[in-house]
Amino acid sequence: MSDSVYKVIELVGTSTESWEKAAAAAVNTASGSLQDLRIAEVSKLDMQLEDGKISRYRARVKVSFRYQS
Repeated sequence: MSDSVYKVIELVGTSTESWEKAAAAAVNTASGSLQDLRIAEVSKLDMQLEDGKISRYRARVKVSFRYQS
């Protein structure tokens, strides 16, 4: 097996339903333009509030993919 290099980027996915769907939105969107995704790590969860109620779940996700030179 040859040595490999991976790039890590950070994305923020959002959902009105859950953190899980917010994280999935980030990964699904990334998979549309990035190839060879390897790992997704949720690094932060937060919520957007409006009038004291949750309006949106947000998941900050670090995604790694094989770096092609």
